[in-house]
Amino acid sequence: MDLSKFISGKIYLNQYVHRLERNGSSFHLHYWGVMPKHYDIVPHKHSFFEICFVVDGEGYYIDGDCTYSLQKNMMFLSRPDVLHQIKSKDGLALLYVAFELIESESSEEWIEIIREARKCSKVVVPVSDDTVATLLWKSLLIQTTKSEQVFYEEMLTNLAYSLILSLLQIFVPYSHSDRPKKSVEMISPLLRQAKLYINDNLESPLKLPDVARQFHISGRHLSRIFVAELGVSYSEYVQNERIQRAVALLKTTDLSIRDISIKTGFKTVHYFTRVFHSVMGSPPRVFRLLYIDSKTTSYTEY
Repeated sequence: MDLSKFISGKIYLNQYVHRLERNGSSFHLHYWGVMPKHYDIVPHKHSFFEICFVVDGEGYYIDGDCTYSLQKNMMFLSRPDVLHQIKSKDGLALLYVAFELIESESSEEWIEIIREARKCSKVVVPVSDDTVATLLWKSLLIQTTKSEQVFYEEMLTNLAYSLILSLLQIFVPYSHSDRPKKSVEMISPLLRQAKLYINDNLESPLKLPDVARQFHISGRHLSRIFVAELGVSYSEYVQNERIQRAVALLKTTDLSIRDISIKTGFKTVHYFTRVFHSVMGSPPRVFRLLYIDSKTTSYTEY
């Protein structure tokens, strides 16, 4: 990769990507660097992390009392408060980024990850051209040349955040099993597709055999999926979705009760009114009036 054409890219990165906030983490990016020829520097320390990627060239990285050989496709980590030095007679082509976690704005999980990064002993790692971090760094630089795009800044920040995560993963292998288990709704892909189909076609009859046929399964199989994963029958789920759509339409539109019954797939206005009353505790017309009244009532202090 020829870094000379990306030198201007670091200007955009330093302008647009200096703070990243995602998923309980808040990072401050001190600087981004693109250096086609990086020669010897004196030993020094940082109060933050710096990760470098050797795009080309040979040299040495000195971390405390340890010396490591550097060559193309290696990444090395400078940890906070650790004396380090880069040496190269002919110059290294380097990409680098300096960052730190803002602990006061980050979760305990992220604080623990950064603590592990401070203690890691593997500070120089060989990588391949198809390593996620390598591809992301190249993609990020390519994106810096697309400043005319509508979502330019958003693309930069999203790529940058993914890059920081992938770089940390290289030096602090934090497996998914290490993370605290979150309570998530386990939904099969088939059920997810069926729910989307129902939601997008509520005005249709949505008979069980017809919907099952859309997914090349039997009605009995689809029915079992709803009971097993949601704890309700297929017909109960469809009816609930129809009522919830009707509630939204009553609150947000001035459509007639008849039109709403049609849009939500009920056979007749009478049947719609009866089901709605049974579920919501009042007929559709009364429900709408009560909602309007609650939104317009004002209280005056005397």
